[in-house]
Amino acid sequence: MTDTRSLIDNDRQHVFHASTHLRDYAQGDAPGRIITGGQGISIVDRDGREMIDAFAGLYCVNIGYGRSEIADAIYAQAKELAYYHTYVGHSNEPLIALSERIAKLAGNGLTKVYYGLSGSDANETQIKLVRYYHNVTGQPKKKKIIARQRGYHGSSIAAGSLTGLPAFHQHFDLPIDGILHTKAPYYYRRERGEMNEREFSAYCAEQLEALIQREGPETIGAFIGEPVLGTGGIIPPPEGYWDAIQAVLKRHEILLIADEVVSGFGRLGSQFGFQHYGIQPDLVTIAKGLTSAYQPLSGVIVGERVWKALEAGTGEYGPIGHGWTYSGHPLGAAAAMANLDIIERENLVGNAAETGAYFNARLKETFGEHPLVGDVRGEGLMAALEFAPEKGEYTPFDPALKVGARVAAAAMKENLIARAMPNGDILGFAPPLVIDRAQVDEVIGRAKRAIDRVTDELTRSGDLKV
Repeated sequence: MTDTRSLIDNDRQHVFHASTHLRDYAQGDAPGRIITGGQGISIVDRDGREMIDAFAGLYCVNIGYGRSEIADAIYAQAKELAYYHTYVGHSNEPLIALSERIAKLAGNGLTKVYYGLSGSDANETQIKLVRYYHNVTGQPKKKKIIARQRGYHGSSIAAGSLTGLPAFHQHFDLPIDGILHTKAPYYYRRERGEMNEREFSAYCAEQLEALIQREGPETIGAFIGEPVLGTGGIIPPPEGYWDAIQAVLKRHEILLIADEVVSGFGRLGSQFGFQHYGIQPDLVTIAKGLTSAYQPLSGVIVGERVWKALEAGTGEYGPIGHGWTYSGHPLGAAAAMANLDIIERENLVGNAAETGAYFNARLKETFGEHPLVGDVRGEGLMAALEFAPEKGEYTPFDPALKVGARVAAAAMKENLIARAMPNGDILGFAPPLVIDRAQVDEVIGRAKRAIDRVTDELTRSGDLKV
């Protein structure tokens, strides 16, 4: 039997890993790990080390690990029909059932679903639909899309341009033309400290309006936003934010795209984040929680206004020129149906609301006055701790100290996976929706030991004044 070290050495030789320091990993200066299994909220590596995954993979394993029901559904479908395309009207039974189910969950006139494999390709579809919509409705200049600083919408060329994080742009010549970024709803880092949340939300809307006026309202086709900013720091919107933003968009007839890749299917304690915050989107992006990552599957949910334009366009110009080989894959659809069965049967949306409220309360109780923690924030089963060298007005640590990464590494020593978020010293949590209160307490305890350890290091080095 091949030992773990040999496998990792082989991995270093041949696997190109995502979001990895390629030189350090290839040369053996960054760790590797081979995951072999999981159950509930925990995963196990090849050496038998069990770790609580308090980030659900990448916010995606909502039903937890080891659910044989999903494997059974995939197997049964593979025996019947493993694949056929969905071009020119071809379909399959699980796909039809899934599409009807998504439409019912979404409501709000969102009745059609186009499928892909990842959030990135779904947002590529969104960009094409925005262009198509405005072309066929006689507004060919209305093509620019406004995203937000710190937003995350994928890492392909166009979707990566929508993303508002520098690390995803550097040396890739991104963003491409036609993609703009407006202010993030980041109340903790507000410029004017005397603003309350509603005033800050109004300020964000003013910044959006100013950007639209500079560019010309006749050139702005759509606005895209996550209901809660995810990879940009797990940042819930301040009070009144979405009402203020939507007023601006409606005034200029700008399409609204809700990116629900992270928040969809229960994570915030609601089926969708747009329902949670009273957002009225024209288009919705879904992925991750749709299958809990047991199969790759993403989707674009299309509202009535856009759908009518798509129908009219194909009536005049012929079949729409967009398609993926694996769109509507029957194995993905079967996995999604089984996944949504579990979410419904076990009331995981309700658990995200109730246990999420407990989780956020325990975070505030444990870390609200902690000397290393500047901000505690979250909604449902999404939460973050942001680290700062002093309390009060936000002041960052020297980036060279890599405080967020050090805390995440210390957490790993406690067999706890929490994510060091990019672009800041932030530790993120997004555990599987099956987590219970006792497990929350265990996550908090392990995180506390890790943060205390780094606090002691920074205090001894003089980088933190306690």
